[in-house]
Amino acid sequence: MAAAESTPTAPPAPLAGVRIVDFGGIGPGPFASMVLADLGAEVIRLQRPSELDSANSPVLDRGKKSLVVDLKKPEGVEVVRKLVAGADGCLEGFRPGVAERLGLGPDELLELNPRLVYGRITGYGQTGPRSNMAGHDMNYIASSGVLHQLGRAGEGPQFPANLLGDFGGGGMLLAIGMLAALVRAKSSGEGTVVDAAMVDGANLLWAMMHGFSATGDWQEERGTNMLDSGAPFYDRYETKDGQWVSVGCIEPQFFKIFIDSLGIEDRMPGPFGTFDYRKKDTWPQIRTAFTEAIASRTRDELVEIFDGTDGCVFPILNFDEAEADAHNQARKVFYRDDSGVRQPGLAPRFAARGGASWAGGESDGEPYAQPAPAPQTGAHTAEVLESAGFSPEDVERLASDGVVAGGVPVAGR
Repeated sequence: MAAAESTPTAPPAPLAGVRIVDFGGIGPGPFASMVLADLGAEVIRLQRPSELDSANSPVLDRGKKSLVVDLKKPEGVEVVRKLVAGADGCLEGFRPGVAERLGLGPDELLELNPRLVYGRITGYGQTGPRSNMAGHDMNYIASSGVLHQLGRAGEGPQFPANLLGDFGGGGMLLAIGMLAALVRAKSSGEGTVVDAAMVDGANLLWAMMHGFSATGDWQEERGTNMLDSGAPFYDRYETKDGQWVSVGCIEPQFFKIFIDSLGIEDRMPGPFGTFDYRKKDTWPQIRTAFTEAIASRTRDELVEIFDGTDGCVFPILNFDEAEADAHNQARKVFYRDDSGVRQPGLAPRFAARGGASWAGGESDGEPYAQPAPAPQTGAHTAEVLESAGFSPEDVERLASDGVVAGGVPVAGR
C-alpha cells in the first residue's frame, strides 16, 4: 500500500508563549518589540496616563497589548514589577539610569525574575563618556564613522532617513540580542542584560566595508568605491521620461548581459574581456556610455529590455508601485490592515513541516497569523493585570486610585 501523502502542517509562531513587557518609547524600542510581536511573542506595551487620548502607531504597535500605568506612583511601579516577574523579557529605551531611578532597573528585576532578559536600547550605550548625552539617528551614525562614508563624490555626507541607527543598528540589533539571550535563558535558566547601542549597531552594519578597507578595496573618500555610486555598474540612472532605474551589473556575466542588451559594447574601452571594467580608470568612459544609453530610453522600454534577464536592472519604484508589483504581491511583501493602512509584510518566513518551502494556516501561504491591529491605548489594561494575578477587585481599586487606566470599569464613574 502506498504511503499516504503528508499534509504540510502550519508552524506555530516561533515565539508563541513568550511574554515581553515593553516599557515604551519611540522609534527603535517599539520597532524591536514589533519584530518580537510579529514572531509571535505576547508584547505588552506600557503607556502613560497622558497617552490615553493619543493614537498608537498603526504599524509599530501592531500585534501588541496596551496597558496604561502611572510609573510616577509607587504602586504603579509595583504593578510593573509583578508583571515582569512573570515575563520572559522586557525592554526599555530610557537614558541610562532612568529605569534604576524608577526602581525598574535590571538589578531589581533580575532579582525578582532570574530568567529575565532585560533589553536596553540607547544611542551611545549604557557606558562611556557620551552615554548620557541626547542625540538622534544622524548623530549616532556620525559618531560611528558611517555617515562620513555616505554620499556621492564631491558632495557632503547624505543620511538615509533614520534607517541605519534607529532601526537597522538599533531596534533590529536589540531584537536579535534579545532572541539570543532568550535561547540562553531557556537552556541555562539565567537571564541577562542586552545593551544595544545604535553607535555599536551602525558600526556593525559596516562590517563588509571594514573588511574591504583592510584589503585596500575601499577608500575613505565617499562616492569613489564600487558600492557607493563610484562605479558606473552600481548606480542609479535617469531615464528619458524623467524616471529612475537601478543598475547593479557587478559580476562579469551580468555586465556582459547589460552591455549586450543595450548594444553598447562598441562604446566600452575595448571588446568585452580585453579590459578590466572594475579598474577605476575605465569608469568615466563606461559611465558616459551607460548614462547616454539609459537616457535615450523610457523606464518602460528598459523594463521590457531587462525584465526576466540577469542584467541586474530594475526600475526604482515608489511605494504604490512596489505594492502593486506582481512579485511583491505573490510574496505578500505588503498587506493592508482592516483600516486600509499599508503594512510591511511579515519577515522572515518559516518552512512548514513537510512543506517544500514555507507555508501556513492559509492556503495562499501566510507564514503565521497576521498581526492584530494596533490597540487603542489601555485596551488591555484589565486583561493583562488579571493574567498577572491581580483580581478584578484589585484592578478596579488601582483604576480608582489612578494607578492604571484604559477600559477598566470604575465604580461610581
